Formats: sequence, C-alpha cells, structure tokens
Amino acid sequence: MFTAVLPPREVVQELDGYVAPRREADRELRWTRPEGWHLTTSFMGHVAVGRDEYLEDNLGEVAARTRPFEVRIGGGISFPHPAKARIIGLGVPVGHEELAALSFHCRSAASRAGVEVDGSRFVGHLTLARHNRGVQATRWLTVLDSFPGWSWTADELVLIESRNTGFGFGYEVTARFRLGEPVVDPYA
Repeated sequence: MFTAVLPPREVVQELDGYVAPRREADRELRWTRPEGWHLTTSFMGHVAVGRDEYLEDNLGEVAARTRPFEVRIGGGISFPHPAKARIIGLGVPVGHEELAALSFHCRSAASRAGVEVDGSRFVGHLTLARHNRGVQATRWLTVLDSFPGWSWTADELVLIESRNTGFGFGYEVTARFRLGEPVVDPYA
C-alpha cells in the first residue's frame, strides 16, 4: 500500500498526449500507465489485516490538518542518476515542500498504526518509465524538460493498494481523504 496525491484527469490526459508518441522510441523502458500516475507520499510494503483501520483513521487526521496546496509537475528527473536511471519522470518544482511535509506525516501515521513504512529520503516526482538495469537517460531528461509542465491544487490524499493482476501491478484506491476537512466520526 502507499499514500499519494493524484493529478486531476485533465492533467493526466494532457500529459498522456505528450508521452504517448514517445513510448515507441525506447522499447527497453517500461512506461507507466496514465491511470496509475501519482505523487507518492509514503510507501508501506505490507499492511496487516486489522492495521488498515488504524492506518485510515490516522491518515484522516493527517489530511484534516493539511491545507490544500498548489502542485506543479515539470522538468525531467531520474533515479538514482542520469547515467544509469532506473526511474525516469517529472519533478515537482512547486509544492515539493508541502508534499515532503505530507510525506513525513503519512509515514508517522503509518508507524503509529503499527505499519512498517519505507524510510528513504522523500523526492517528489511522477514516475513515467522504469528500467530494470538502469539506462542512460540524458536524452529523456532533455525531452521531459521540453514539456510545458502542469499545475493543480492538491486537495485530496489517497490510500492505494497495489495488486498483482497477473500482467503486472495495478492500483486500487481504497480510501480518500479531503485535505483541510475535519474527520467526521460516524458513531458520534
């Protein structure tokens, strides 16, 4: 499972228009599907049954304390470095600090729920392609730098479950939390 901020449908459609003709240019890259595009804020390898309710409660509190914020994706980014990139995507030049803070709070929420969470350094990005061994990505970064960039107001945090479909992994949103809105107790 993981938590994320999702780009709006219009951003996904427009970005897909830029990416689509380039997918055929490099068959070694595994291009991510537009319906799975997201900005990850925390990653949890496994959430045990019974822990998910605590996790959702804690994430609801995090979202309630987080005000909506402006996000902009644009500019090429690669990991671990351009000479041997395993991940190629777009960076987050606007809203990175807010995403980093949200990431910290999501990780804390998971820990408080008794869920083991990935503790690597947060770098906001939207993954567009992967490569198992690593690929020279300099030309791809130049291409991605030419994209116009997209902005929106992040007003929702989602909890996503990653499932093996037999043809790769697919994502399913299991919970949605509005940013800046108080949590309503259904039993109150």
